[in-house]
Amino acid sequence: MKTAAADAGLIEKFVSKKTIWRGRAIDFRVDTVKLPNGKLATREFMDHPGAVGVVPFLDKEHVVMVRQYRHPVGEVTLELPAGKLDKGENLLNCVKRELKEETGYTSKKITPLIDYWPTPAFANEVLHLYLAENLVPGKMNTDEDEFLQCVVVPFKKALAMVKKGEIRDSKTVIGLLSCAVNRK
Repeated sequence: MKTAAADAGLIEKFVSKKTIWRGRAIDFRVDTVKLPNGKLATREFMDHPGAVGVVPFLDKEHVVMVRQYRHPVGEVTLELPAGKLDKGENLLNCVKRELKEETGYTSKKITPLIDYWPTPAFANEVLHLYLAENLVPGKMNTDEDEFLQCVVVPFKKALAMVKKGEIRDSKTVIGLLSCAVNRK
């Protein structure tokens, strides 16, 4: 159980920040912090604007997913539709935009599932996951540098793929498992 008194001896105090690289999607920062023992230290991390992911149910038995090549891991992955927040963008608008872009579907019912930090040791990204139901088909509108395939997968098969280690993307694992626990 978290208590303010117990946490007091763990808190690092921000001193200064320096952006060491600015990218199209993310930046990298080095912050100086004051440790609980009074000494100074640096913290290097990825500065990320946040992202959304969506678990789109076509019906009670099938989920819409995307297959795409991920250069950092050198594999084609099976994932939930997702994307980075644009500066100042509303979460729900981002969910609707990414769902439409990557799958062609729009949704008549979007519900928040969970927010989490994918890698808090070296990034400040917050990933916001949503459930989308009552889907209406449409045309995909991917970004110019995005090559993906929209696929419909039985929900039980997707869960089995998580269990077998065939789906390893964190937002997809967490989104599917969250639906398995919370969906009626």
